[in-house]
Amino acid sequence: MDPVTDPAAPIRSAGRYPIGATITEQQLLNDPYPVYRSLQEREPVTWVEELGMWWVVGHGQVTEILLDDARFATSSPASVIRGTFGMQMLSAEGEQHARYKRAARPAFQPQAVRTGFTDAISRLVDELIDDFAGSPGVDLRAAFAAQLPVRTILHVFGLPQTAAPQLRIWYDVFEKALANFSGNEQIKAAAAASVAQFHAFLMVGIAKVRGTTDAGFLAELVNQPDERRLTDEEICRNASIIMFGGISTVEALILNSVWTLAMHPQTEARVRQDQGLLPRVIEEVLRWQSPVQSATRYARADVDFHGHRFRAGDTVNCMLAAANRDPAFLADAERFDIDRNPLPRHLAFATGSHFCIGLHLARLQARIALERLYARLEGLTVDAPQQYCPRGYEFRQPDRLPVVWRPRR
Repeated sequence: MDPVTDPAAPIRSAGRYPIGATITEQQLLNDPYPVYRSLQEREPVTWVEELGMWWVVGHGQVTEILLDDARFATSSPASVIRGTFGMQMLSAEGEQHARYKRAARPAFQPQAVRTGFTDAISRLVDELIDDFAGSPGVDLRAAFAAQLPVRTILHVFGLPQTAAPQLRIWYDVFEKALANFSGNEQIKAAAAASVAQFHAFLMVGIAKVRGTTDAGFLAELVNQPDERRLTDEEICRNASIIMFGGISTVEALILNSVWTLAMHPQTEARVRQDQGLLPRVIEEVLRWQSPVQSATRYARADVDFHGHRFRAGDTVNCMLAAANRDPAFLADAERFDIDRNPLPRHLAFATGSHFCIGLHLARLQARIALERLYARLEGLTVDAPQQYCPRGYEFRQPDRLPVVWRPRR
């Protein structure tokens, strides 16, 4: 692959990109969607001065970049993903990327996910609900959404459930690191320490399953034939990104779905009567309130892109959440509507060779979680949903989500 250099800090003309010059991280954290709309109308490719990167917000142009591995790479010295986790499937290119994906792909195919994990996820969901079902309300994030994907991913890997609290601590450090576009050194140092601890934990697991017939994704990776097997270090690096992605997307998808339904009470009432609508709810939430808001690429060389000049090594953030609400892609795109026919093919899991490998597992967890929550907690809704809107422009979800229901007597 062509090398991606670490460019000197580029200077862009604020006169050509006036909206990008005024964007602040704080306004994005609260509500990035008005910014996305303004950019789509007047500045669909822009230089965001405060973040030191290009943003692309149109659905067609985002798709074009994500499919163009020849001109745009996923890895660079500037990559927060590579800087946090090292070289793994979201940073590697070409044959190295294909090798990583080949090792992991069988476990995450739709049929393998359904047959292998449906019963376990259902059990984990009910165990979590059992802990609070007798109460009139709970913070759904702390009591449920933050815990389910951690427990699920440990089950998928065949690792002990007792590690769930520590994995959650590591995850929270990783999440800050992957949104650290400002390069805060304290955040970087904390992430490096947590990655080292996490790898040490995985190495214990690798040693236990080596040469065994144990169930679980970790044993499957460790005991592959020599010609396909990843090294222990490669397993640790790829497990890191799979585990991170398997937690962040699912937690946000569950919370964003419950919040969105509470903000649309007529749809919420329909779901209570017909859980067969939940797959449509999940897909429309993924589009309308995307848990992961962007996919970062780096220009391999100087690139002329629709009248804009990307320099070799420039960071180009493909704003998935903006693309999913692009009016050129979908009429009335700002409206949440599960009755669109057909539902649009959103970019919440990205596209191209680096699409999210865990998308089927994420959908399955969200569907089972929502089915059991609405079935077991009569009248479930968010208490004052306007006060608990999702936040964030890299990873987006409510900070907390108080829900209430009618306890059964």
